[in-house]
This record gives sequence, structure tokens and C-alpha cells, in this order.
Amino acid sequence: MGKLNKVEARQRRHMRLRQKIAGTADRPRMAVFASCKHIYVQFIDDNAGKTIASASTNTEEFKKTGEKVNAKGAEVLGTIAAAAAKAAGISEVVFDRGGFSFHGKLKALADSARKSGLKI
Repeated sequence: MGKLNKVEARQRRHMRLRQKIAGTADRPRMAVFASCKHIYVQFIDDNAGKTIASASTNTEEFKKTGEKVNAKGAEVLGTIAAAAAKAAGISEVVFDRGGFSFHGKLKALADSARKSGLKI
């Protein structure tokens, strides 16, 4: 087996994580994906295979804030995502960092969602 590139290594870490965590209707999985330009958050019920709510830096709601996609922007997105979850009746989630390391943007997003009342 040859050396993995960055994307393959992250995907392998994510698969390892997914063996341990799964979302239910009571406690959905808060899946986060961060590309170079945007951050996407989904609240997923793995039993039903459905996305219950979502938020991203690509939406009009985020764009109206005027924030960039950095740690400060991730904080704003965490608040928006928590509001979307609350609207869908979600109060408790399982955090899926998607194979990314838990620092910087992801940490800011998770902390902001916690402050907004989402139990992670």
C-alpha cells in the first residue's frame, strides 16, 4: 500500500470514526465537512437515512452576515446551525468531525453551537 494523499487520509479517518458513531432520531449526527471555500453542517438520522436539517456558509442566511469562512465565520455558522436544529426539534447531537482535526474552524463551530443551546 502506497502513501495516502491528504484527501484519502481524511476519508480513512472519517470511516474509522463512523464505525463508532451513528445518529438516531433522538440524537442525530451533526456531520461537518470543510472544503477550501465553504463549511457544511448536516443533522442526520442514520437509522432512517435522512438529513433532518442543514446549514452552510453557502446559504443566503450566512452571506447576509458578511463574515468570511474562517474561525469567526465558523462561530456564526455554529449559531445558524444550532438555530436550524432547534427549528427541527433537535436539542442533542453526536458530533461527527468528518476526519478533520478538532481545532480552528471546527472547534469554533462546535463551541458556538454549544453556546447556542445545542448539547453535543
